[in-house]
Amino acid sequence: MKLKEKMKNKNHNKFDKKKLIGTISKKHIKNGSYTMVMSVIFIAVVIVINMIVSTIPSKYSEIDISSQKLYSIGDETKKMLKDLEKDVTIYQIAQSGSEDENISNLLKKYEDESKHIKVEQKDPVVNPKFVSQYTSDDLSANSLIVVCGDRNKVIDYNNIYETSVDYQTYSSQTTGFDGEGQITSAIGYVTSENLPALYTVEGHGEKDMDSSIKEDIEKANMDIKSLNLLTEGSVPDDADCLFIDSPSTDFSSDEKDAIIEYLENGGKAIIFSDYTTEDMPNFDAILENYGVQRTEGVVFEGDNQHYAMQMPYYLVPTINSTDASSETASAGYYVLAPYAQGIKQLDDVRDTVKIESILTTSDQAYSKTDLNSNTIEKEDGDVEGPFDLGVSITESLDDDKETQIVYYSTSNLMDSQTNQMVSGGNEKLIMESLKWMTDTEESASVSIPSKSLEVSYLTITDYDAAFWKICTIALIPGIFLVIGFVVWIKRRKA
Repeated sequence: MKLKEKMKNKNHNKFDKKKLIGTISKKHIKNGSYTMVMSVIFIAVVIVINMIVSTIPSKYSEIDISSQKLYSIGDETKKMLKDLEKDVTIYQIAQSGSEDENISNLLKKYEDESKHIKVEQKDPVVNPKFVSQYTSDDLSANSLIVVCGDRNKVIDYNNIYETSVDYQTYSSQTTGFDGEGQITSAIGYVTSENLPALYTVEGHGEKDMDSSIKEDIEKANMDIKSLNLLTEGSVPDDADCLFIDSPSTDFSSDEKDAIIEYLENGGKAIIFSDYTTEDMPNFDAILENYGVQRTEGVVFEGDNQHYAMQMPYYLVPTINSTDASSETASAGYYVLAPYAQGIKQLDDVRDTVKIESILTTSDQAYSKTDLNSNTIEKEDGDVEGPFDLGVSITESLDDDKETQIVYYSTSNLMDSQTNQMVSGGNEKLIMESLKWMTDTEESASVSIPSKSLEVSYLTITDYDAAFWKICTIALIPGIFLVIGFVVWIKRRKA
């Protein structure tokens, strides 16, 4: 009897599929199907978004947050690429998988910016004879070859990254990235039919051209040549611009006449001078022929907003907007001009000559005529300001010719250390002045400075330094003292 009851109970506990299926409601099935469909749609949307984003040019999809904008291209390069009319191919020489990511990303920016730029990678293992078509040199990995028609330029990898050696540890460290400067220069070179010739006048104790300025001029695809007027007798016909860098002895009468003749026929010149006790009537005659004259002595500033480093002869002049300086002025750069002379504009000058001020001092500036004086304060006999420290000069001539001159009264503008103190402002101004004179329809000069990976300098005038000193030493602590005193009073009364 008991056995039958157990068997009966066992049959009642038997698994019933129909009963289980019945417990799954239609609502549960509907909810599960909805979740599955939504998951599929979400995954599909993500895939489509990724596909769309991958087709967006990197200039819109990537943001360069580096302080020096190391991995993006500047406005000058963008303008050049916008005006580009010839097809240019840039070959990156690197084995597959060993590409320099910084260079590859930068090349992508160029390709995105112009339909005339094409970037290709060439693996030297797969294509061992490719490089030999353009150079016999052994190129480092990730070097570049820029080609346009039958013109080409090779950019070695070692010229893209700048390095310096610490002679205490004898270790090398990377100090700069010159990717944009080198690539833009190469594109300008291969697409230009005629490169401007810059003749540097020699034979009068001129200063050697600063290496940084020389590098920038070469990157701007200007052909630097030397000129000895005593042996040549005249300025060569192919000269696009003269470079006169602070002669310490005077020109001869024949040299003076040769330079003036060149300028009066629509020539161009950038001229630098420094204070000297040497009598230089022929050099001065060239300047006076175009309405300017050097002021006696060295300029000192009386306004501490216009000098730096507590030295009133380290001038921080106002940069005026002219055809030779508008970009530098609008970009908010400082210019540092140590030991400059004043430039005086003469009243007796031809009506066809136009003189514009590039750099000017404050009204409180003065030129000290006695540099052996025991004081830097203004004395009797000193010349009152304001002064020009840089001017641009143009003269309209017949046959649509135009003479163009830029004159700066201190060659210290070109000094590398001085330039670093204003984060490249001096270099920017000089290159813009040269570009104004040498750009033609057939050739445009673009020189992009190397982007430093070292500490950037913060340039402040003596006025600004004094203001922030007062703020940090007195004003800010004083505010906290007042707040603390008020809180103490309130708590005492409570």
